[in-house]
Amino acid sequence: MTRVTLQLLTLLWAMTGTSTQTRSSCSVPLAEQPLVNGIQVLMESSVVNSAFPNPSILIAMNLAGAYNLEAQKNLTYELMDSDTADLTIGQLALTIMALTSSCHDPGNKVSILQRQMEKWAPSSLNAHASSFYGPSLAILALCQNQPARTLPIAARFAKSLLASSSPFNVDTGAVVTLALTCMYNKIPIGSEEGYRALFDQVLKNTVENISMRILDNGIIGDIYSTGLAMQALSVTPEPPNKEWNCQQTMDSVLDEIKEGKFHNPMSISQILPSLKGKTYLDVPHVSCRPGHEVLPTLPSHPSRVPTSASNITVKYTINNQLRGVELLFNETINVSVKGGSVLLVVLEEAQRKNPTFKFETTMTSWGLVVSSINSITENVNHKTYWQFLSGKTPLNEGVADYIPFNCEHITANFTQY
Repeated sequence: MTRVTLQLLTLLWAMTGTSTQTRSSCSVPLAEQPLVNGIQVLMESSVVNSAFPNPSILIAMNLAGAYNLEAQKNLTYELMDSDTADLTIGQLALTIMALTSSCHDPGNKVSILQRQMEKWAPSSLNAHASSFYGPSLAILALCQNQPARTLPIAARFAKSLLASSSPFNVDTGAVVTLALTCMYNKIPIGSEEGYRALFDQVLKNTVENISMRILDNGIIGDIYSTGLAMQALSVTPEPPNKEWNCQQTMDSVLDEIKEGKFHNPMSISQILPSLKGKTYLDVPHVSCRPGHEVLPTLPSHPSRVPTSASNITVKYTINNQLRGVELLFNETINVSVKGGSVLLVVLEEAQRKNPTFKFETTMTSWGLVVSSINSITENVNHKTYWQFLSGKTPLNEGVADYIPFNCEHITANFTQY
């Protein structure tokens, strides 16, 4: 091996084997750091009472530096023992990343995920954008464990994205960007130039689409898609034409934290890495030296949460007009609940007053999701689900998190994606 070749390989390793270098840097002002500590403590406390071991939370704990070491250890062991047969591609990918960030060998989970991705293909050219979310996470997890073997899988995935005609989705676009940026950075010297050109094209298209969703206040898409989008825009080798003001986005997120918008552990897990100056590309580079618990500085005043001693009235409609579904209906009821109650309380009161409004829920990483209303159940194969709207605007929080206001009209609409 020549000295020049050795120098090139050393340079390549320095570029791809070290922590992420951000393109647009921003940080949390020191005075606002207790706000970030507060939501991290809230997220970590959810581990104790949760029956759902959430790998996204462990990734965030490891990237941010965990405060609750006991919760960190217990969650790690739960994920190590998880049965891969029960996991979707996305959940398996996140589990691998969580174990990698904990300096634990994911074992055969990596080879299982690789076999799944070798067989993966989009259901159609107009497959919903969200159907690319889990496979994007899979490409990212595989890239961080065996990039050379992942290269042809990632190339096939990138070509599927180029051929897709589905509407753009910020969350999916962000994870696509993180996954293909990882692959772009780890293309071995001497590989076909076509790989670089392919990833470059997809990244350019995706990042441009993300930048078009930047609002005037810096929020990207909505408040809950902003965390992943910040990660994507900070690492992409293809910066968008529209300039991104990272600090403006950071300041708007901090304002939302002050308003109490981040109380769902999953939403915290996605925003926390950006608040700590980290991204999912840092997963392989987490330091796992034994530490001791540190008591964080918390906000001196609690976040503002809507409260009210008086009752409010919510108009609640359940609607199913999908052809081919055995029962069509459109029913409305007025429900009185205590001000500050979450939407789940409205649904429970409606069910108590009228059995037509009976419903069932399923626990997910995002918390409770309504899976059935009036005996009409969501179906993955039929791509149907219950969508909740305020007026005509889809809710971006779940039923256990969203707080309705007086005289609001909430609709549960059985729909297809």
